[in-house]
Amino acid sequence: MKILVMGAGAVGAYCGARLQAAGEEVVFCARGENLRALQQRGLELASYRGDLKLKVTATDEPVRFAPYDLILFSVKVYDTEQAAERIKQCLKPGGAIMTLQNGIEGEQRLCEIFGRESVMAGNARVGVELVAPGKVLHSTTGTIELGELDGRITERAKRIADTFERAGILGELTPQLREKRWEKLMWNATFNSVTTLTRRRVGEVLADPEGQALVRALMAEVQSVARTDGVELSDERVERLYAHSAANLSSLKTSTFQDLERGKRLEYDALTGAVVRVARRHGLRVPAIETVHALIKLLDQATEPQQ
Repeated sequence: MKILVMGAGAVGAYCGARLQAAGEEVVFCARGENLRALQQRGLELASYRGDLKLKVTATDEPVRFAPYDLILFSVKVYDTEQAAERIKQCLKPGGAIMTLQNGIEGEQRLCEIFGRESVMAGNARVGVELVAPGKVLHSTTGTIELGELDGRITERAKRIADTFERAGILGELTPQLREKRWEKLMWNATFNSVTTLTRRRVGEVLADPEGQALVRALMAEVQSVARTDGVELSDERVERLYAHSAANLSSLKTSTFQDLERGKRLEYDALTGAVVRVARRHGLRVPAIETVHALIKLLDQATEPQQ
């Protein structure tokens, strides 16, 4: 399978590295220092599942190596339109553009550009950090849940799932991906926001009683919004997510916190912003989410963007 990683940041580079190591033909689209490092030195992955050092094909012009059977769309949500413009005419007939973006709105934006039949949803659960250009540190999990937008288990979806399984990155092929996406949004809207505002790792937040209380309040509000929007996130499911975070993700530095440290634009609107928009559509108040959303928006405005 010929695969384009559109956005070779931490998540995209990790998934692409595993796929290439499993024998797939992978092209990495990057920019700036990261692109130069990939072209000159290759991709280095330090992982508890085994390190990799790969010579890779990297470009900022993905059309040069088109067409692709699969495009892993892993750019920040705020870069969606610009990145989408660069992959027009790059997909093989019958291929798929799979969003690995945060939030719950990326699929619709891609459908508006490429048509619903070309888009699949993915849900990346990968604890990674781009520690230097071309160098990725993988600390926890490392799988992708995927599915067709209409919930069907198609031959296309099964072929991609088989490819992911060979690469060791398959989480699940599921008809309930909307629920999975909301569950991840619950985590991101909560932990990305709190860890960034406090400049703390997940475990440091949960070690503090007030931090625990804030996390639980935020998760409860997202749960309420999801339910009102037709997605049932049970109390048991929320508790499992909280317990998993406390037990396995203590050392994790969230992607938004990483962006803050690097002086990059913060991806908050796709997280807390998405929850606020859905809540307002249903006439719900989410005061805790609204508060952290306002605070991280102000923090983003005070950050000088760097490339």
